Formats: sequence, structure tokens, C-alpha cells
Amino acid sequence: MTVLQQGAPSGLGVSRADTADAALQSAVKKAAIRFVPLLTVAYLFNYLDRTSLSVAALTMNQQLGLTPSQFGLAAGIFFLSYSTFEIPSNLLLYKVGARRWIARIMISWGLVSAAMVFVVGPNSFYALRFLLGVMEAGFFPGVTFFLAAWFPTQYRTRMLAWFLVGIPLSSLIGTPVCSMLLQMDGIWGFHGWQWMFFLVSLPCLPLGVLTLILLADRPQSASWLTKEERDTLEGVLASEVRERPQSSLWAALKDARVLICAAIQFGFTLGSYGIGIWLPLMLKEYHLSNIAVGWVTAIPYLFASVGMILWARYVDEKGRRIANLAIACALGGIGLLAPILSNSLISAVIGFSLALIGVTAARAIFWTIPTRFLTGVAAAGGLAFINSVATTGGFFGPYMMGWLKEFSGSYVVGLLAVAAIIFASTIASLSLKLFISKE
Repeated sequence: MTVLQQGAPSGLGVSRADTADAALQSAVKKAAIRFVPLLTVAYLFNYLDRTSLSVAALTMNQQLGLTPSQFGLAAGIFFLSYSTFEIPSNLLLYKVGARRWIARIMISWGLVSAAMVFVVGPNSFYALRFLLGVMEAGFFPGVTFFLAAWFPTQYRTRMLAWFLVGIPLSSLIGTPVCSMLLQMDGIWGFHGWQWMFFLVSLPCLPLGVLTLILLADRPQSASWLTKEERDTLEGVLASEVRERPQSSLWAALKDARVLICAAIQFGFTLGSYGIGIWLPLMLKEYHLSNIAVGWVTAIPYLFASVGMILWARYVDEKGRRIANLAIACALGGIGLLAPILSNSLISAVIGFSLALIGVTAARAIFWTIPTRFLTGVAAAGGLAFINSVATTGGFFGPYMMGWLKEFSGSYVVGLLAVAAIIFASTIASLSLKLFISKE
């Protein structure tokens, strides 16, 4: 806040700085309480689409006659449509406002996700997964854009981490719940997996309505902030120093930093989904019951949730985002070696826990980097471009694991491939230092 002290007598400058700092702290606190819990719960249900799919596979694949490669393709095809419609969705968000567009996304994905109860075979499975990707496109980069428009850089990693904790929480909470919903098999003539898809999708509708009510596109439109809080927060956001900022969409898409960021996120996203979609089925190899699989699957996500929050706080306090991003990616790759080298369930759970701590922490750290050099429509489109390219990793990860499992008869080759790709993200993360000197 030293800028606020320039050109004033020392006593008056300190007083003004203290007042401005108090107004900033108050504005950030109000915004965090109003936005972050809602968006975190929304992201939890967003990811529950993917968590519930992995649990449904425990009974659905056999009942519908799906092969591993068909299941992997259906799990991955979601990401092809998601990636295709990501940039158009975020450009519309920039035009109509984050509040309206994020609410639209949530309501429409809830309706399509609930329609999964009508799946009868591979083709209907592929079609609904593709449509779900269209409906969800733009949610994550849209929220990232929204949070960057509200929270100054010194708070941003923590706010993103609290939002992103919805990912591990969706498995920590969702996997045991979904495995219990499978036990509803036969009620009113529906399979357990049909009940599960329907019940985990319904909450998205009221959450979308709440988003429309509670969100504000920017501080100046927030009536629940005082004028001083609005002006102070807007001033701090406007005064942020950015390194070679891009505000043109086309310039952003050609920027080497954007392309490297897309490659980095592709790697750890492939790892995240390669692990997450197949984790219940991999744990089933240890001869656990469906209920036990649900609870054991939750363990790595418990550690991932805590690890991501603590790591994000550390990065906000100490900086060095690029170095921490590389370390997080490396940890993700190293963790996957444990279930490869040992047949022990305990070793596998420890390894998956380390891997998920790494990839979830990497995600929280990563998204504070491109917002440091992208602004305006370049931020809306550039963030969507990064996420759309990277999200194709969500297609290749599950599909690659399924194909390699069918080809080799075990998960070892798939885990080795995923680990190698995450290690490549580590190297790409370090290369960012060649293009970014101020983090």
C-alpha cells in the first residue's frame, strides 16, 4: 500500500494507508465469504459428474456390457466437446457477464447429468457425455477469470485453492456417498447407478439460481460493499503490475507463455483424470467390496485437500510460483511409481495420495501464473484456450488408461505412461523461467 502514502505528510500518509488497507481487507473478506463457499460447492458437484462416473463403472459397465476401451472413450469424449466449446463459452461470458453465464452453465449441466439415467448402451453413453461437455464448457476458466477480477494477486492463490478444493472433496465426500447410492439397485425398477446419477445432479439446479443471486461481475456493481471498499479494491486491482501484459485475444494465443502453460496443464490434467477416473477400478483389483472401494478411494483425496490448501498458503506467503509448480508436478509423477513397484494396498494408497497432492496443488499454483500477464478479453479467451487445450488431457488420460489396460492386461503400463507425461510437465514448468522473470 506504499502508493497510497506518496505525496502526503508522514502522519497523514500512514493514516490513509491504514484506512485503505482496512477497507481492502474488509472488501476481500466480504467477497471471499460471499463467493468462495458457493463456487467451491458448485465445483464439487461439477467434479462429482466425473467422480460418480468412476463409481458407476463398478456395476454399470457389466450391466451395459461396456468394455474397458468403451468406458475410457465415453469418459474421455466429454473432454473433446468441453475443449471445443471452451473459448466460445468464455467469450460469451466476457460479453454477458460471469454471473449470468456461470449460472447458465450450472443449471444446464445439472439437467444433462441427470439425463444419464437414460443410458442404455455405448452410443447413448457417448452422446450424453459429449452433450455434458458442451454444457459444462467454460465453467472453470470462467470462475478463474471471475476470481482474478475480484481478488488481488496477494490473495489469489489461496482463493483459487479454496475453490479448487472442490476437486478432491468431490472424491473425498462423493466417492463413499456414490458407492452407497449404488446400493439402491432395484428400487422402483432402476439400477443403483441410475439413482446415483440422478441424485448427485439435482443440487446443481438450486446452486445455479444461488449463483445468479449472489455473484456480482465486478466490485463496482456490488451493492453489499461500501463505496470506500469498492473504490479501494478496484484501485488495487487496477494498479497490479503485470509482466508484458496481453489484452488482445489473438496476441495472447500466439504468446509463448500461453502455449507453454497449455502444455503444462495438459500434462497434469491427463494425470489427474487418468488417476481419478480409474482409481476405484484399480483399487477393486485388491479384492475390496464396492463400499470399501468408496472409502479407500477417499483417503488420497483427504490428503490432497489438506495438502493443496497448505501449499497454496505457503506460495502466497513465499512466492516462487514457478518453482513450486515444478515441484508439485514432480511429486505427482513420483507418487505413481509406488503402486507400480509394490503390490501392497498400503503402498498404493500412499503413492496415489502423493500423486494427487502433487497434481491438485499444481492446479492451484498454476492458475495464478497466466492471470499475471493476461487481461481483458485476452484473459477470458486466453484462459479458455489454455484450459481447452489442457482439458484434452482429460480425454487422453482415461482413454489411454483403458486402452493400455485392455492391451496389456494390467494398469502398470498406463501408470508408467501417465507418470512420464507428468514428468514432462515438470520440465515445461521450469522452462517458464525463460519467459517470465517477475512472478
